[in-house]
Amino acid sequence: MTIYKQEFVVSIEEIETAITELPPSKLFALSSWFEKYQATVWDQQIEKDLEAGHLDDFLAEVDAEYDAGISHPL
Repeated sequence: MTIYKQEFVVSIEEIETAITELPPSKLFALSSWFEKYQATVWDQQIEKDLEAGHLDDFLAEVDAEYDAGISHPL
């Protein structure tokens, strides 16, 4: 059995148009899903940056400011 994966290329404009045609209930559902998706993508990027050491200098600066009494925990 051969299974083919069909890929669709959709432009941003087509997505925008489709969104403007959604009824309010579907728009709210999409909005809720998208907010969660954005948070997941953000978390993944932060993890990658941490693992790659891209935040080491910034975190060292934060630690130094805290040790010097310049900043306080929230």
